[in-house]
Amino acid sequence: MPHAPEPDEDDLDAITPPQPVFHVEQALLGAFLLSPHRLDDVRGIAADSFSTAAHAALYAAISTLPRPDPAEHAKNTTWLDRVLDTAREQARGLTASYLHALVQVCPWPSHAPAYARMVEAEHARRRLQTAAERLVHTVHDVCLPHPVQTVLAEADALAAVVDDIANRFPPRAGVLPRTTAPPPPAAPNLAEAVEEEQILLATATAYPSDIDSVRWLLPDDLTLPLHAGLWQCLTALARRREPVDPVTVLWEAQQRGLLDDGSEPGEVLRMLAEPAGSVEHWGERALQRSLLATAEHTGRRIEAYAGDPANTPFQLVVGARRALADIAAVRTRWQHATGATPPQRRRPSTTRAGPPTTTAAHAARSTRATR
Repeated sequence: MPHAPEPDEDDLDAITPPQPVFHVEQALLGAFLLSPHRLDDVRGIAADSFSTAAHAALYAAISTLPRPDPAEHAKNTTWLDRVLDTAREQARGLTASYLHALVQVCPWPSHAPAYARMVEAEHARRRLQTAAERLVHTVHDVCLPHPVQTVLAEADALAAVVDDIANRFPPRAGVLPRTTAPPPPAAPNLAEAVEEEQILLATATAYPSDIDSVRWLLPDDLTLPLHAGLWQCLTALARRREPVDPVTVLWEAQQRGLLDDGSEPGEVLRMLAEPAGSVEHWGERALQRSLLATAEHTGRRIEAYAGDPANTPFQLVVGARRALADIAAVRTRWQHATGATPPQRRRPSTTRAGPPTTTAAHAARSTRATR
């Protein structure tokens, strides 16, 4: 006959066991309650370093109240009563029995500096995880008027957290997180990205002399492998100063094996025959998507590292800095794309007519680009 659980048994099973740092915090607080002078041996922690409100309130009370006389403290609980009363102002559920339990679970009060270092390390991991989560959240905030600037500001805030942790826990060379990094995220608006990239490729095919003005755009900035490969074809043909049109790009694509995935040559030709707007505009749009995607991937990588309690602060610093380097690289290209005066647009050397320049023609191109 199967075992029938008691009424409260399932509820008990649902309670998550405390993490190791909870027991470390108990040992540290017990050391302070037994020997308040141990506070002088501890550096690098504050009330917000603790994982629970009760522990934070106790540490705040212990560290702010005047120290008791050691001889008197050994005889009575007067100071402990004051600690409890003060801590209850922030954590009403605290009891005298819990303070007694903290004293009982502390194995060696003299080990307080080691316990404090463990608490500091766990706090560093939580801080890093929170900063990474904020970065990812900002990437997905559709209400931002200036998404790139806001995301880069959050990336700077995340880097500042990493630097602070590095100052507290200098990284050791070659120590990487053991955690497997998540795969890059998919584009949130893939259909829009695909359409804009197709217009970019077509416009660059129509006006290849403008390709030189977007050197900051890399194939990896485009969302589809075919698009990335076609951009490589375009830049290669322009660099070699060979004729550029849909047919020559298609031939270059065949030479590079881009059609081996089943792409139809006719579809490629049709895609490359519908230019609109300017290469600079669509290139900047693609680079912005790449920057935001890189920021999200960086945030999720650091989230994964910080979410693994087996990673030490040393490993977190090394892994986070390597991840942040990806944002720095695309950020430099974004500054080149948006910070400098756009170069003078050169006309194609062929006799083919250039794009219309009237206001009406520009409006027509914009309408096609945003279909």
